[in-house]
Amino acid sequence: MSLVINSGNNILDQKIEEYLNYAADLKTSLDVKALVTQKKYDELGKIMLDRLTFGTAGLRGKMGPGYAAMNDLVIIQTSQGLAAYLDSITSNNDKSKGVVISYDNRYNSNRFAQLAAVSFLLKGFKVYIFSTITPTPYVPFSVQNLNCLVGIMITASHNPKDDNGYKVYWSNGAQILPPHDKNIQETILNNLKPWPNALDTSLVAVSHLAIDPYTEIDQMYYENLAKHCSMDNIPSEGLKKLKVTFTAMHGMAHSYVKKAFQKSNFENYVPVKEQMYPDPDFPTVKFPNPEEKNCLDLSIATADRNGSKLILANDPDVDRLAVAEKLHDGKWYVYSGNEVGALLGSWLWDTLDPELRKNPKNCCMVSSTVSSKILRSIAEKEGFIFYETLTGFKWMANKANDAMKNGMTFVFAFEEAIGYMCGSMVLDKDGIHALMQVTRMAARAYSEGKILHDLLKETYLTYGYHVSCNSYFICHDPAAIKTMFSRLRNFNDTNEYPKLLDSETQYQVTGVRDLTTGYDSTQANEVAMLPTSSSTQMITFYFDNGCEATLRTSGTEPKVKYYTEIVAKVPESEWKNINKLLHKMVDLIIEQWMQPEKNGFLSRPK
Repeated sequence: MSLVINSGNNILDQKIEEYLNYAADLKTSLDVKALVTQKKYDELGKIMLDRLTFGTAGLRGKMGPGYAAMNDLVIIQTSQGLAAYLDSITSNNDKSKGVVISYDNRYNSNRFAQLAAVSFLLKGFKVYIFSTITPTPYVPFSVQNLNCLVGIMITASHNPKDDNGYKVYWSNGAQILPPHDKNIQETILNNLKPWPNALDTSLVAVSHLAIDPYTEIDQMYYENLAKHCSMDNIPSEGLKKLKVTFTAMHGMAHSYVKKAFQKSNFENYVPVKEQMYPDPDFPTVKFPNPEEKNCLDLSIATADRNGSKLILANDPDVDRLAVAEKLHDGKWYVYSGNEVGALLGSWLWDTLDPELRKNPKNCCMVSSTVSSKILRSIAEKEGFIFYETLTGFKWMANKANDAMKNGMTFVFAFEEAIGYMCGSMVLDKDGIHALMQVTRMAARAYSEGKILHDLLKETYLTYGYHVSCNSYFICHDPAAIKTMFSRLRNFNDTNEYPKLLDSETQYQVTGVRDLTTGYDSTQANEVAMLPTSSSTQMITFYFDNGCEATLRTSGTEPKVKYYTEIVAKVPESEWKNINKLLHKMVDLIIEQWMQPEKNGFLSRPK
């Protein structure tokens, strides 16, 4: 009996028929047929009429059937588009430089990596495909050290277990920037039909063009890590006092971090056994994101049992790092990404080669516009160059790379979402490198009778108190998000942005930067200096009391985020008052500007 498709929408019917034709030999075709048989055309419309769009973060989404999800066909189409685009701009001789592909421990990741490799093999590219799961940083590291054309990592990082992703790095080892993303998206749409043999993953095993780089890259990575993270100059007393509790959050980190500790002759660490091994179900956490509340509960319990005062946590694909510490009063403190950024920025400047520090104007650090301005404050006092970029390591890494091409020494970059790039070893955030630097820093502090929290206080006393408050709301309705931002651009029907946060307390807005429209009132010509994008919502407000607040949408998740900070050079006795002021302003921003109840936003999970 032939399948009858009759949704009442000719375009949907054509898309369903096309998908079933392209995915004839794939499991998801059975899922689509079942939906047709059950006449679930509303659901089919959602997964067929839109498709995951390739952007500067590649792809990321829920796994399932259709064009709007991560599945075999979408991976094939994406890989064919990327391979065809690369083929169009690459000489035959340069194809031997190859592409590098790796994957995480999520469901289907290995399968997706194999399918991606096939597309490049069919175009005659050498393919370095890892034989086992690796941390995400291994891919940009491989691109740099193997001189590859492109790197692909199959991962959804810290997203829920049902998600997966496709992350792309360019030949410089940094994530792709425009116009490559738009060019690749266009080429994908011109290569939707699977090529002959596109499903033949046996090619990966038999082709002379397919090479496993694991042994070479693994050795090279740790040799480089040892140069940057040596414990030789760390007092042995501090190393003896320091006991680290470490969690891999059910991801790939455990064996890699264990090796990093061993190579540094540091053995005083305790793993969180319940989260030690790779598990795509992430059974002990709602979201495998060490930023989220309760994700460190098992780590704290493990640390308390073992007399450990420092917790280090990687996310599943090992590119981010969370830090928690038991304070002098015995209470646990979870550091924000901004606070760890402040600690690492100060530490990496203090431990930089003295010869390089003699010429600070030739050194630079980078952070994104939604992150703390602590690096800017350190730069103003120490004399090095500070660069601010758009959100995301794709922007920060490329900025660092540009600076290095101009002969500068790149020292550090960070983003408040617990991502850190320590030096130029990897042009992306690297959770292992950051973890080792925090370990070194903590050991040095312990040798002096201090803890990290003491170092953070010293950093603020030296460079100014930086207090931030960042969070988000969940929203699955793009129209509601658009309504919120449109209201801010036409506040109270004035065709202007808000001039006051609150009519009673009157926190005055002194400047507005809108990176969706390109408007920036703080510039003489009122044109924003940073790149703009009409497809992403992002507005920053500057207040007369020194507060900065940015509201933006997420590029990979259904979230509306807010980022706020006050920088104040005041005595420590005033820090609590500054903190209260910021939280009062945040409450007003949520109540008067974001209006979550009116817009149907959901609160961050507790």
